[in-house]
Amino acid sequence: EDEITLFERDMKEFWIQFKISYSTEQINQTLALRDSWKLAIETLSEKWSKKLKEDDLVIDKIQEYNNEIVQQSKYIAEKEEQLREIKLKLNQEQEQHKNLTDSIQQLKEDLMKKMEIKSAKNEAAKEKVERVSKTKTLFKERLALEMRRIHDEQLQFIFRHIDHKDPDKPYMFTLSINEQGDYEVTSCTPPLDCIAELQLKLRETNNFSAFVANIRKAFTALSYQ
Repeated sequence: EDEITLFERDMKEFWIQFKISYSTEQINQTLALRDSWKLAIETLSEKWSKKLKEDDLVIDKIQEYNNEIVQQSKYIAEKEEQLREIKLKLNQEQEQHKNLTDSIQQLKEDLMKKMEIKSAKNEAAKEKVERVSKTKTLFKERLALEMRRIHDEQLQFIFRHIDHKDPDKPYMFTLSINEQGDYEVTSCTPPLDCIAELQLKLRETNNFSAFVANIRKAFTALSYQ
C-alpha cells in the first residue's frame, strides 16, 4: 500500500508539474505572440500614418496644381478675348482704310471729270468771248455801241443815240458766261421786261448779233414811252 500510495503521489506531482510547465510555456508563447502583433500593428500604423500624410501632401499638391491650371486657363481665356478684340479692331481699321482709299480715289476721279468739264466750258466761254469781241468794231460803227471788259470777265454793252432827245444818254447791259457755259445778263439799265425772253432765245439760237440788235430795239421802244 505504501508503494501504491507513493506512486499515486508521484503521479499527482508529475501532472501538477506538467500542467504548470505547459501553462507557463503557453502563456509565454501567447505573450510573445501578443507583443509581436502589437509591434507589427504599431509598425503598420506608423507606416500607414506616414503614407496618409504623404497622400495628403500629394492631394494638396494636386489641388494646388488644379488651382494654378484654373488661373492659367482664366488668363489664357482673357488673352484670347483681348486678341479677338484686337483682330476685330484691326479688321475694322482695315475696312475703314479701304473705304477711305476708295473714297479718295472716287474724289480724284470726280475732280478730274469736273476739271475736264470746266476746261471744256472755259474753252467754250473763251470762244464766245472772242466771238463777241470780234463784232465789237462792227457794232460800234453801225449801232453806236461801245463794249467794255469789266471785272469777273464780264462785258458791258453801252448804247448811245437811242433817245432822240438826248443822243448821248447811255443805255447799257452787262453780259457774262455762267458756270454752265451759257450767256447770262447780269444787269440792265434801264431795265427791260423782255430781257429774260431775249436771254433764253440767245441760249437757244446762239445768234449773238440778233440778240444785241433786239436789245437795241427794246431800248429804242422804251425811249418813246
